[in-house]
Amino acid sequence: MRFNTRWLGAFLLGVAALSPVVLTGCASHATVRVYDPYYNDYHVWNDNEVVYYRQWVVETHRPYREFRKLPPPEQREYWAWRHNHPDRR
Repeated sequence: MRFNTRWLGAFLLGVAALSPVVLTGCASHATVRVYDPYYNDYHVWNDNEVVYYRQWVVETHRPYREFRKLPPPEQREYWAWRHNHPDRR
């Protein structure tokens, strides 16, 4: 059986070209665990938690900012609100 290096080179070039696209897509679905120091528990910060955070922003009439950029007193307010609004299952 003869090995054709031209096809191997084309295959490796294709893999190299597509790998950033595949890896970037996976990174957007990654979840992050956030520690809530006021209730001593962890929350998974994913798309579902973002929905609750945006709801809190609207209900409290605040401008939208990323959660991690909120000052600690406002983060505490969010976690208190969030513990009173559990996930509906």
